[in-house]
Amino acid sequence: MNFEINRRDALKTAVMAGMALILPKWNLSAQSPSPEPLKGAYKLPPLGFPANALEPYIDARTMQIHHDKHHAAYVNKLNELLLDAPPAVGNRSIEDLVSHLDLVPEKIRQGVRNQAGGHANHSFFWKLLKPQGSKKPSGDLAEAINQTFGSLDEFQTKFNAAAKGVFGSGWAWLVVTPEGKLEIQTTANQDSPLMTGNQPLIGVDVWEHAYYLHYQNRRPEYLKAFHNLINWDFVEEQYQAARK
Repeated sequence: MNFEINRRDALKTAVMAGMALILPKWNLSAQSPSPEPLKGAYKLPPLGFPANALEPYIDARTMQIHHDKHHAAYVNKLNELLLDAPPAVGNRSIEDLVSHLDLVPEKIRQGVRNQAGGHANHSFFWKLLKPQGSKKPSGDLAEAINQTFGSLDEFQTKFNAAAKGVFGSGWAWLVVTPEGKLEIQTTANQDSPLMTGNQPLIGVDVWEHAYYLHYQNRRPEYLKAFHNLINWDFVEEQYQAARK
């Protein structure tokens, strides 16, 4: 009996050792390479600050993956889609492209919508973020926020509620409508307010890649932290440009 048990154990050990030689060894900590940039009209913009500059609110690893992997992939896939597109499509600014998707050939339109939206949204997002932020709005924008939402605190509460309520992946926005009014909106996936004629002032990315490494499923904590990073000077510039 003991001999049989020992023989089984020996066979089991031998099988496991053989599998270890055959199966690949996965290194969960290894970084996957960034996508090679594809030559085209659209380029990955720099962050504008070190990846760790937003800590403790957004960690450096999240920023590196978000910018160097996800945003880079949107740019690369967009350039690939537009390789055979008419110059009148591929030579537009990214904001102009997402504002005129009707000009994109139908067979690639949905793909361009996804990838161009991702490029436009993230390019805007990096400009919106600032280490230590600029605390609060001032001037005309502060007055408009108070008139529309009651106060900055009320705006933040309503904005966070909208962002928290996005089902799955998407964005929450403060926009200026074509009528010149401030409005909180949400978009699914990588859709941009520009696609519906609205000018974004603030946008928060609620795709999980934007916060999951640090906050896991605690999206409300991420949203609360986000308000410490808003570059209100940039928001004011966007507001004044939208009013012209």
